[in-house]
Amino acid sequence: MIRTEKLSKTYRMGEVEVQALQDVSLEIKGGEFVAIIGPSGSGKSTLLNMIGCLDKPTSGAVFIDGTDTGSLTENALAEIRREKIGFIFQQFNLIHTLNALENVALPMFFAGVARETRLKKAETLLVKVGLEKRMYHKPSELSGGQQQRVAIARALANDPGIIVGDEPTGNVDTEAGDAIMNILEGLNGEGRTIIVVTHDAEIAARAGRTKRMRDGKLLE
Repeated sequence: MIRTEKLSKTYRMGEVEVQALQDVSLEIKGGEFVAIIGPSGSGKSTLLNMIGCLDKPTSGAVFIDGTDTGSLTENALAEIRREKIGFIFQQFNLIHTLNALENVALPMFFAGVARETRLKKAETLLVKVGLEKRMYHKPSELSGGQQQRVAIARALANDPGIIVGDEPTGNVDTEAGDAIMNILEGLNGEGRTIIVVTHDAEIAARAGRTKRMRDGKLLE
């Protein structure tokens, strides 16, 4: 389902070039649960951004379902992000003026789904992540763990086959982190491909396969 070939990414910071990724080749099959682990600055989040079509490599290629994403227009990339990939971020990235139900329904609005249909599906997704009693609460009225569960429900809004999580348990306590991992394991059990990056060995150990990164390189 996902393949990277000799993926490299260089950022320029003033007069200095930073090599964030160096010749990273990785294959992830449909239905896998893969954790990418490494210290801060190892390149794992950069790799996730490439896989999620949020950024473009300096060299190399990313293939999703056999399609070279480097050959696609911005509109085509946006379509892949909207329909095939669900994103979960460490900072939750919820819209604070919207309640949980509205946050989950928002991606379906951009996909052109009718209001009644998207609100009904958003309700179903919030029940799925155990927030049926918090649907009309705004992010400021929710705990960190609850906000992340809203973010997971939002990631599922357009029924993507791939879920990518950038430190999805990084801003919550241990109990909430365990609940989030239980949800991700359940989604994987439904056949979705799950990719998370983390610096936590205990979180990584719950994935089906672990890959390690250091200094922009994927370790054997």
